[in-house]
Amino acid sequence: MQFLSDNAAPVHPQVWRALQAADDGDTPYDTDALSREMDARFSALFGRECAALWVATGTAANCLALATMVEPHGGVICHEESHIEQDECGAPGFYLHGAKLMLAPGEGAKLSPEAIEMRLKGITRGVHQVPAQAISITQSTEYGVVYRPRELAAIGALAGAHGLGLHMDGARFANAAAFLGGEPSEAVGPADVLSFGFVKNGGMGAEAVVFFDPGKAEVARWRRKRAGHLQSKGRFLAAQILALLEDDLWLRNARAANAAAQEVAGGATDRLLCPVEANELFVRADAAERAALREAGFAFYDWNDSTIRVVTSWATDPAHAAAFGKAIARL
Repeated sequence: MQFLSDNAAPVHPQVWRALQAADDGDTPYDTDALSREMDARFSALFGRECAALWVATGTAANCLALATMVEPHGGVICHEESHIEQDECGAPGFYLHGAKLMLAPGEGAKLSPEAIEMRLKGITRGVHQVPAQAISITQSTEYGVVYRPRELAAIGALAGAHGLGLHMDGARFANAAAFLGGEPSEAVGPADVLSFGFVKNGGMGAEAVVFFDPGKAEVARWRRKRAGHLQSKGRFLAAQILALLEDDLWLRNARAANAAAQEVAGGATDRLLCPVEANELFVRADAAERAALREAGFAFYDWNDSTIRVVTSWATDPAHAAAFGKAIARL
């Protein structure tokens, strides 16, 4: 019974069918019919003009997005536990040619306007210090909590007041949108660019970088090529993304993952580190309790010495989720 990661979930059958259908020949790179369709599909989804590029990984999506906002002498304000800080092996510095990540704290891995302002107040010495040029937030966060529209609006207003770009790491954007329940535009708020995750939500190997100012996408196309991410058979990446957007499959998958997380959470109650708002749970458990859960057949990651991380996916068996919740309750 696997709760290690939504990255380990199978590819959705509809995605496999779309990949098979795309195996029919077309023009290379991003000039094929499927890739050309992406701008219109995302524009319809968010209710405003968008330009969307496919890439193979979330790391590439985040870094190529930020590279359109930040110069080599600049910085990105982000949470101290953000994926770009903790899990991308210095890729932001590589793609941004030495730009700096400027870390700030926040409960549940959320950035607040106050934490951002505090970080900005420390930049006072002109050319002797790195200037902030962008803010990066994660929706849902690394602790599985979701920014509400009012929180996004407040951060967007702050970014605008300071002339900063706003990037959203949306590796689990679908889960956040499913939790909020409104229009997808409410989950993205005033972000300038979104790294829209599909691999964790039924895709095989495709993510989208969505620019809400289409003009900004042009420099990203050059950077994507230079970074080695312009695939010659790009139609196979576009096919995955379009298949998951079709009939809101991306949302249905996310709702299934979120529901499974709630099933587990029902047995965890006072052991939960954070509210369960998406498809990740952080559950307090000591070494003996972890061993007992693993002996019972549950797979999960240790988060730290006192907490385990549990991740559900679109394919999580509801019976497995219910069993896991009951097993935690019995500890």
